[in-house]
Amino acid sequence: MIVRHGELSDLAGIKAIYEQPHAYGNTLQLPYQSDGFWQRRLQNSSDSQISLVAVHNDEIVGQISLSVNDRPRRKHVATLGMGVSHAHRGTGVGSKLLHAALDLTDNWLNVTRVEIEVYTDNEQAINLYQKFGFEVEGTAKNYAFRQGRYVDALYMARLSSAKL
Repeated sequence: MIVRHGELSDLAGIKAIYEQPHAYGNTLQLPYQSDGFWQRRLQNSSDSQISLVAVHNDEIVGQISLSVNDRPRRKHVATLGMGVSHAHRGTGVGSKLLHAALDLTDNWLNVTRVEIEVYTDNEQAINLYQKFGFEVEGTAKNYAFRQGRYVDALYMARLSSAKL
């Protein structure tokens, strides 16, 4: 498996991941997104909006988005979002993607704080983030509407203490 920058040619593979119920159910994505929606997201890639994909046997099996804040007093902060194909969950795809994104924040982007929101019932993701040094900073009650009801989310962050 390799991790590389996402390209427009990856559109079908990325869209296929986020069309899976576990992926749109555990993110803020909606089901039934158009090709145009994903094309715009991939076209907006820049130094501050980065999309990485995990590729296994020529198949896109995971994707992570990294957004570096461009506000003057929050340039040290990035947020991320990730999706992994259902068939490849638990195989290390998430770890590879998160490792690559954190390598960028720590060693290339001068980011010292990475933030994420994760639903409180997504234990697999919470465990992954904690493995990489993310800590729970709070709970957002009724954070999002999912499958006909409101769900809570955890605010998690990772501080890169080497630069503080």
